[in-house]
Amino acid sequence: MQNKPPRAIKTDEIETFHLDGVVLLKQMFTSDWVDVLTKGLAKNSELPTTRARVWYRDEAGRSMFWDSQAWQSIDEYQKFIYQSPAASIAGQLLKARRINFFFDAVFVRSPGTQFTTPWHQDEPYWSVEGYDTLTLWMPLVPVAKANALAFVPGSHRSDSVFYQYNFGSLNPDGKTDVDQSDFTNVGKLDIPDIDADPDAFGVTSWDMQPGDCVAFNSRIIHGGSGKLDEDTGLSVFTSKWLGDDARIKFRECGMDPDHTDCMLAAGLKEGERPSTDLYPQIWQR
Repeated sequence: MQNKPPRAIKTDEIETFHLDGVVLLKQMFTSDWVDVLTKGLAKNSELPTTRARVWYRDEAGRSMFWDSQAWQSIDEYQKFIYQSPAASIAGQLLKARRINFFFDAVFVRSPGTQFTTPWHQDEPYWSVEGYDTLTLWMPLVPVAKANALAFVPGSHRSDSVFYQYNFGSLNPDGKTDVDQSDFTNVGKLDIPDIDADPDAFGVTSWDMQPGDCVAFNSRIIHGGSGKLDEDTGLSVFTSKWLGDDARIKFRECGMDPDHTDCMLAAGLKEGERPSTDLYPQIWQR
């Protein structure tokens, strides 16, 4: 396995990322890296972190599992972060001088799950701000366009910060240590009613195979990832990356996951670039 992508990122893919805020990158990871993450996810499911929770569970037992910041305890995740092409991909797309890792998150939907991710932006939940922030969304199984994460192209270029969905309310098991209970001051505008007319918003998603990834800016409106057939599950690994202008931002409410305590314990201050072993620099030009 190597830390260079198996193919070059095309100029038009970089341009699409900056224009639309999202781009599909076909076969940027070999099957070896998919296998590494699949093994890591199996461990993660057996030994979730304290942050893990079920976002959805129905009477038939179908569920959606979420966990975050497991990379420090899952060897396979660490290997992917430090040795895979992910940081290089982020650096090339962001045209950055250097790239730091921010955090990981996994999403596992059992077959037949009827959960749809609410439309939202990522940055208002994060304890960083900046244009040079992105997520790599990687399905570890084939996913049809109707079930993949969907995006509103170009919405990252707006200065609007929309009212954010309280994902802490997705807690059917009643966990008491769920992040972000107060969303009073997060965003001043309601998310548009995208589902009423998806075509008018240019909503975009793709059929994807293991090895593909979608790279998207943290400010883009995204959601969807719809209802699964009874014989179809979905396992996704995501990694979050920080480029040149990313700086620490402690928000009044609503951060998820909330990095405030660990950042302060590490001596990091608002306005500084995230660093230390918590947010390691993985790549530089």
